[in-house]
Amino acid sequence: MATGETGFDDVTYDLISVQYHSLKAGHDYGQYVRDARNAGKEEIASFFESVMAEDSERARKCHEFLRQLGGIDNAPPQQA
Repeated sequence: MATGETGFDDVTYDLISVQYHSLKAGHDYGQYVRDARNAGKEEIASFFESVMAEDSERARKCHEFLRQLGGIDNAPPQQA
C-alpha cells in the first residue's frame, strides 16, 4: 500500500482529511445558521442546517471507515 509523505497510507490520510474538513465546515456552518436566523431568513438557515447535517454524516462515515482500517478507537462519534 502506498504511503504519502506523512507516513500514513494514502487512503487513511485521505479519510482523515475528509473527516477533518467535514467537521471544520460543520462548525463554521453553525455560524451561518445563526447569521441567516438573525437576518430573518429561515429558509436559508434550514439550507445551512441540511448542509451541516450532510457534513456530519460524511465525517461519521469517515470515522467508520477509519475504524474498519484499524486507524482509530472503536468509540462512535458523539451525536449532537
